[in-house]
Amino acid sequence: MQIKKVVLAYSGGLDTSVALKWIQEEYKADVITFTADLGQGKELEPIEQRAKKTGALKVYIEDLREEFVKNYVFPALKAGAIYESKYMLATALGRPLIGKRMVEIAQKEGADAVAHGCTGKGNDQVRLDVTTMALDPKLKIIAPVREWSMKSREEEIEYALKHDIAVPVTKKSPYSIDLNLWGRSIECGILENPWIEPPEDVFELTVSPQKAPDEPTYIEIEFDAGIPVKIDGKELPPVDLIETLTKIAGANGVGRVSYVEDRLVGIKSRETYECPAATVLFTALKALEELTLDRETIRFKEEKISCEYSRLVYFGLWFSTLREAMDACVNVIEKNVTGTVRVKLYKGNCTVVGVKSPLSLYDQAMATYDVGDMFDHSSAKGFIELWGLPLKIKAMRDKKKEQN
Repeated sequence: MQIKKVVLAYSGGLDTSVALKWIQEEYKADVITFTADLGQGKELEPIEQRAKKTGALKVYIEDLREEFVKNYVFPALKAGAIYESKYMLATALGRPLIGKRMVEIAQKEGADAVAHGCTGKGNDQVRLDVTTMALDPKLKIIAPVREWSMKSREEEIEYALKHDIAVPVTKKSPYSIDLNLWGRSIECGILENPWIEPPEDVFELTVSPQKAPDEPTYIEIEFDAGIPVKIDGKELPPVDLIETLTKIAGANGVGRVSYVEDRLVGIKSRETYECPAATVLFTALKALEELTLDRETIRFKEEKISCEYSRLVYFGLWFSTLREAMDACVNVIEKNVTGTVRVKLYKGNCTVVGVKSPLSLYDQAMATYDVGDMFDHSSAKGFIELWGLPLKIKAMRDKKKEQN
C-alpha cells in the first residue's frame, strides 16, 4: 500500500518532531500534524511554527479540554479508576480522545495512515493503535520509533540537530514529559533508577511539601451525582474547576506519586506523576460515597468496577463495550452521590475533615451511643445467632467427627 498522506499526532516534543521529518523522508509522504490541547498551556505556543518549519503540509491544533474533562476524566473519576491504586491515568485518559480525533481528521483529509511518536515498549502505542483499529481499521498505522534505527534519545537529539529541528530537550535534561489538565507524567533520565528520589527539578505543578505553607488550607467541594460542580460555594465550569484545584493543591505540595508501575507490555517501569486536582477529587468523592452509598454497593464498586475500569483505560480499551457498560452501571451508582466535602490540604497531605449530603444514609439517632439512641439492641442477639449459624454448625460437625 502506497502511503501518500499521513496524519501525525504531534506534541512538538523530541519523538514527534523527529518523526515528522523522518516520515517525509522514509515514506515520501505529506504529513499533516494534529495537536490536541488537553491543558498543556504554554507548551502549545510554538507548535504551529515548529511543525511548519519541519515541513508539515497542514497543522491542526484543537482545544479539546472541555470534551476531555466531561467525557473522559469525569467518567473515570466517578468509576474510581486509579491504576494499581497509584496512577490516576492522566496520560492514559487523553490518548483515546487524541486517537479518536486523529482518525476523524484522517478521514476528513483523505489520509492513508495515522502516525504517532510512541516507543515500542510503552503503553501509549497500544492506546493509539487500538483506538485507530476500533474506529477505522482501514487506516495504516505508522510508528516511526518502532521502525527507525535510532536506539536512544541521544541519537534522536543528534538527528534533530542535523536536520535543524528545534526540540525542548537537551542531553543534560533528558526527561520525557506529558502534561494535561488531569496530571503530569515525567520519565527517563535519573528517574529510571527506582532507588533515587526524584529531584525537585522534575516537578512543576507541585511545590515540595517541606516548602509548602505552614498553615493548612481548607476547601469545600460540592458534588452533584458524582460530578464536582463547586469549590467553596462557587460554581465553576469543569475545566476551570480542575485548574483551580490544581493551583490550590499544588501550592500545598499535594499530588506527587512515584512508584514502580506494571506496564501492559510486561515490563516494570519507574514512573513519576503530579496529580494535584485528581488527588483531591478522588479523596473527596470517596468520602461522599461512604456517606451516601450502602455497604454492598461500595464493595461491588471497589471490587468489580474501579479496578477493572482502571485496567481498561490503562490497557487502551476505552472504545470497548465493557467500558460503556460499566459507565452505565456507575451512573446508576452515583446518582445519589450528591453533597459537600471539606478537605484539609497540608504539606503534601489531603485529608477529609467533613462531609454532608441531603441524601446521606448516615442516621445519627441510629449511630449514637448517647441519649436518643434509636437502635434496638435486643435485635442484635438473634441477628448474631443467624449470622454465625454456619460456623456454629461446622464446629458441631468437626467436634462430632473428632469424637468418632
